[in-house]
Amino acid sequence: MKLEVEVMCSEVIKPSRPTPDHLRKYQLSFLDQISPLVYNPLLLFYANDPTKQFNSNTLKKSLSDVLTHFYPLAGRLVANTFVHCNDQGIPFSEARVKCQLSQLIQNPLPAQLNHLLPFQLDNVTDLTFGVQFNVFDCGGVALAACLSHQIADALSFFTFLNAWAAVHLAGAPLPIPFPKPHFVSAEIFPPKDISGFDPRSGITKDNLICQRFVFDAPVIEALRAKYADTSSSKRPSRVEALSAFIWSRYVAVSLSQEPQRTYAIIHAVNLRPRMEPPLPPNSFGNYYRFVMTIIPSGDGEGEGVVRQVREQINKIDKEYVRKLQEGGKEHLDFIKDTSQRVLVKGEMVSFSFTSLCRFPLYDADFGWGKPTWVASPALTFKNLVVFIDTKTGAGIEAYISLTAEDMAKFQQDAHLLACVN
Repeated sequence: MKLEVEVMCSEVIKPSRPTPDHLRKYQLSFLDQISPLVYNPLLLFYANDPTKQFNSNTLKKSLSDVLTHFYPLAGRLVANTFVHCNDQGIPFSEARVKCQLSQLIQNPLPAQLNHLLPFQLDNVTDLTFGVQFNVFDCGGVALAACLSHQIADALSFFTFLNAWAAVHLAGAPLPIPFPKPHFVSAEIFPPKDISGFDPRSGITKDNLICQRFVFDAPVIEALRAKYADTSSSKRPSRVEALSAFIWSRYVAVSLSQEPQRTYAIIHAVNLRPRMEPPLPPNSFGNYYRFVMTIIPSGDGEGEGVVRQVREQINKIDKEYVRKLQEGGKEHLDFIKDTSQRVLVKGEMVSFSFTSLCRFPLYDADFGWGKPTWVASPALTFKNLVVFIDTKTGAGIEAYISLTAEDMAKFQQDAHLLACVN
């Protein structure tokens, strides 16, 4: 099914109240500076309900109100250093989608979902945020938003979307029906000189295929039991077990077993609960780091992979964060070296996982009820897996981006097909 999307109108939504002068310059943190130069996308789908009214005017009004609290989103980025919080506003488009929402959800293709977005993900400008309100023939809607990764991570994204929904549901900007965002990232991780670092490293669209695979709860529980460490009573988490399984199938069908090659599994880790003191979830910014687990010769044995990944993730503690705050140069050099080995010299094959599981994905009730489905479009990184909870919270949807050649083999793997819905 080809998705036909026609943008009907666009306008700029500005904060309902001006940003105070002392907040006009929002300094990027070190972790903001080294985040990928892409837009993070999210799609919230709501089925048509005769008792509910999808009104774009009230949506724009509530957006204007919530932007007064998330004022950097209505500003403009300046040279990867700060956001000029000048209240210029964000683009808001309304589009018609010429199909039924149920048709799209039954057999979604991630690449087609990109047509619902307000921006191309790799075409980053000084705009920090954008929205497209998509209306289907059936009357259902998809609220699509893109947030610059230069200023915030996924949890920050959900914090904003759920605050927006709360304002819309309340029907008034005051009293504030959500915890105020904390804009203190540059105080915790002061900006640094990142000369020689390219935040576009690894971004590509060429020859990439993204497919969605759904793993039901019983399958995930079976994988947790299969990969349990016999020397420990602790079972792997859902994400650990599923990461190990997907990695093992990728190794089995895609990687040549070359002893001289190095293979790395990379996981994104939320720093907020690992700091001293822990930061609240409404801390806005990029509070994450990547953990790299080196796997000799592409070893795909699940139990060993889980143990090694867990050991690396456990190293992300308050001492790690303290060193990260003090020694940005060392961390930056490590990132540069890794990028060289993977992208330039081809010495290392990397495979990345990022999980949105247990995040408040399905909390955004704009008065239309909880989302029918929350989805990701195709992203711009090779060998990337994004985990998203199913609506019940028990199963997991895995959005996997591989080269066309690798995906052709991967999606035909018998062990994989036996586990997906």
